[in-house]
Amino acid sequence: MPTTKPTPRRDRLTLAKIQAFPHPAKGQVFLRDTVSPHLAVRVTPASRTYVFESTLDYKLIRIVLGDVREWPLESVWSGSGNDRTEEQRGARQEAARLQMLVDQGIDPRVHAREEQAAQEAAKEAQKAAEAEAAREVEAKAKHTLITLLEAYVEHLEGRGKNKSAAAARTMFKNHVLGPFPQVAAKPAREVTALEIATIIRMVTEKGKERTAGALRSYLSAAFNAAAKAPFDPRLPSALIPFAVEANPVAPVAAIKTKARDRTLTPKELEAYLKALGDGLDDQALRLSLYAGGQRIAQLLRARVSDWNPESRILRLFDPKGRRTEPREHLLPVGPKAAAMVNTLMKRAEGRETEWLFHQRGRRMDPGTPGKRIATIITETGADHFTVADVRRTCETLLAGMKVSRDVRAHLLSHGLSGVQHAHYDKHDYIDEKHRALVRWERKLEGMLKGDTGGSTVTPIRRARA
Repeated sequence: MPTTKPTPRRDRLTLAKIQAFPHPAKGQVFLRDTVSPHLAVRVTPASRTYVFESTLDYKLIRIVLGDVREWPLESVWSGSGNDRTEEQRGARQEAARLQMLVDQGIDPRVHAREEQAAQEAAKEAQKAAEAEAAREVEAKAKHTLITLLEAYVEHLEGRGKNKSAAAARTMFKNHVLGPFPQVAAKPAREVTALEIATIIRMVTEKGKERTAGALRSYLSAAFNAAAKAPFDPRLPSALIPFAVEANPVAPVAAIKTKARDRTLTPKELEAYLKALGDGLDDQALRLSLYAGGQRIAQLLRARVSDWNPESRILRLFDPKGRRTEPREHLLPVGPKAAAMVNTLMKRAEGRETEWLFHQRGRRMDPGTPGKRIATIITETGADHFTVADVRRTCETLLAGMKVSRDVRAHLLSHGLSGVQHAHYDKHDYIDEKHRALVRWERKLEGMLKGDTGGSTVTPIRRARA
């Protein structure tokens, strides 16, 4: 019988030889390359695949590269010269690369796992970076200058600073959002000092220096609150995401304004007194005046429970300044003011409300008395004045009546601060305030009778309630 020449197991591999190599009936056989000694073709009954074979530390390493139909034997290149690039790596080149690792004492399998882990980590890092970038974009769109200012206004309202909150909201709307919508929509942390200066300059150039100064103060307070919020638990957490690190208002020069010094003359005060009628807003203005020039906003917050008819003491609360809690302000009013409060008490009880000044289903708006003054000015033809000017007039006249500075400060609830007041002077000045208010009432009654000088009689000391 003729003998069949056995198929060699090591040969210079070609695609023809690989395809001609017969499949075994079972198991696997290897056809090894003579050009790349570490490259072989593993042939099974159903497949032909390229494999890499080598030894490391006397141990066999065998790595399957892939099906011979998917891998070229030699790398496929495109271009020419220096522009030549490998489009698809060949089995021989891959075997050479793996052997280089083995020669360096590196197990290609471990290296492949580490590379895969590094690639997955890189992908995760990329995803995290993209997510962070998306959050940053969202934060920029959400935490703009105007939303910072809105958050600051809500902070003022949360502290009971409703008057300041209303003033700030109006200023931000009229002088920031309206004329500078692009700056208002800008991320708060990216607003520059130049942009703030431009906003304030526009208000100043309109001749509204007092408004410009107030606007600068509110803007500065908003940015300062946002910058301090991460470190001050007393500030709302809603300010933290704005990530403000510096106050862009700080470099902008403060606006110096001339303090108002308008006071009513005795004749003007007499005319004002006589112009007050019986409306609830008139009663608020009259009680404020007879109580020594109290702040309208504080007076309108008075409740039925704040009046003690036996002692004739009206309790107000002063939230002005940097107080965390409103300060109790006690007014031992004179007989005329006491009668006014008693009338208001009966009115409130008849309407079953807790507010002394209750109007149209709620507490009277603090702006209502000011509007009434504007109407009185129109009706009487008087020179312009405000509620604050009336308050200033009261203190000026009280000073002329020789009421001491300390008593006036307690009577009008001025900013009582300093070491002496905070730690040593705990006197309540009830008697002194009462004597001053009784004298003050007599002066006003004298004005109503045409005596602009008023009475200078000092009343008998009232017994403490």
